[in-house]
Amino acid sequence: MKKLSKTEAEKEIKEFFKNIQNKSPKEIKKIKKLAMRHNIKLGELRKKFCKKCYFSRLKILGIKNKTKRIICKSCGEISRWKMK
Repeated sequence: MKKLSKTEAEKEIKEFFKNIQNKSPKEIKKIKKLAMRHNIKLGELRKKFCKKCYFSRLKILGIKNKTKRIICKSCGEISRWKMK
């Protein structure tokens, strides 16, 4: 992998997340490492994949008390996100 500047890395990350549904967990892990290497915060983008297995297909279980519950279709991990 060639050396990228921080701005080039940010562009690559944005481009990657435009079509995340067709990406493999291995590719998602690579892009996350790229962001970590360049100290780029993913912010809302990190909610698009499972934090345990990096699978991109998530299902919303429900919303209760301003908390969204999401389950991973691959590993069954349940994530809870506060809603604004």
